[in-house]
Amino acid sequence: MTMTDDELLHYARQLLLSDVDVDGQQKLKKSHVVVLGLGGLGSPVALYLAAAGVGRLTLVDGDRVDPTNLHRQIIHSRDYLGCLKVESAHQRIAGLNPFIQVDTVPEYANVKNMSFLDESVDCIADCTDRFSTRFMANRMALNTGTPLVSAAALGIEGQITTIDPRDSNAPCYACLIPDIPEVERTCAENGVLGPVVGMIGTLQAVEVIGILLGWPDRLTGRLLRFHAKQMSWKSFFYRKDPSCVECGSAREFI
Repeated sequence: MTMTDDELLHYARQLLLSDVDVDGQQKLKKSHVVVLGLGGLGSPVALYLAAAGVGRLTLVDGDRVDPTNLHRQIIHSRDYLGCLKVESAHQRIAGLNPFIQVDTVPEYANVKNMSFLDESVDCIADCTDRFSTRFMANRMALNTGTPLVSAAALGIEGQITTIDPRDSNAPCYACLIPDIPEVERTCAENGVLGPVVGMIGTLQAVEVIGILLGWPDRLTGRLLRFHAKQMSWKSFFYRKDPSCVECGSAREFI
């Protein structure tokens, strides 16, 4: 898979990096990443993966652009108020990098519309804000053996971790959070600082790129948390739960 002169120019500063170079750029071009959610997290994820040259992006979101989104969902603009977020994001990406393929699923992620997940998908970026969707994404990742980068942000805090089913000893999302909380806090109810989701989403894009390029020491089995007011980072390790109903011995009894 060769690159044109225009592509080489687009990625020129990235190609200078020994951790990427031409071989790495070719890997990115051959990669397929699914982005679940085009909100505050999905905005920088989609933009940076597109700009970096991930060859195929599938964008999944059934929501429409609302004025209250714009302080943090930077892929959208007032020109697209009322439009589907996947279409708004598609247009923005087309203007940023015309050398990649962008597919859209104008629906909220569910088991049915995610049935296309197979070996052609190299990574899933879960940028949604519902625990039910995160658990579904975790299950899909386990079923297809696809790495999953899961992130969340609320108020002035954010966190990110990676689920990698290719490693049989690695924990899954249900090992970290066994059950869906009875009460889910939302941005609409509790608010969120725009740059916080921007930071976490940007880290999510870096983590996805690291997975695609085969960099070591990813966030598998590690939760990285950020607190904006204290300007502090904390890192927690968590282990595979042998009795986990999603990836452990209890899975066979579901």
